[in-house]
Amino acid sequence: MDDGDPERRPEGVSDATVEALGSLSKSLETTECARGHLFAFHQHTGAADFELDRAVELLRAAGHPEWAERVRTEILGRNVIPGHWTFQIVDAYDRTYYQPFRDLEREAVERLAEGRRHLYEAELKEARRTRNHPDHTSRPDGPRP
Repeated sequence: MDDGDPERRPEGVSDATVEALGSLSKSLETTECARGHLFAFHQHTGAADFELDRAVELLRAAGHPEWAERVRTEILGRNVIPGHWTFQIVDAYDRTYYQPFRDLEREAVERLAEGRRHLYEAELKEARRTRNHPDHTSRPDGPRP
């Protein structure tokens, strides 16, 4: 009988479905990491661009106005790929890949597992934990049968 427990497999959901949804979720988690790296790329590129202001000033002060001007006109504010700054790459990634992937994964879990996320991991935890050990409780609020 289904007790509504978000970590318990709904009746009729097969092992193959739990494994497939686990794989889909793992892939989305990897995509989340990739998206984080994309944001890091965005932030690091922006920080580097702002540091160029200082480099331009220092080159001028050091008596190299021609180099200061080259940095200012050739690199400062430059597109990282044709027509794009990093925020535009992040926005395109989110719109074209990340959001559709998140939506599909959410819908698959809703339709195939009654919205219960991480069933694969929950069952793996149950299989690997040591019963009656204080650091192996089933749930954060303590032991469960």
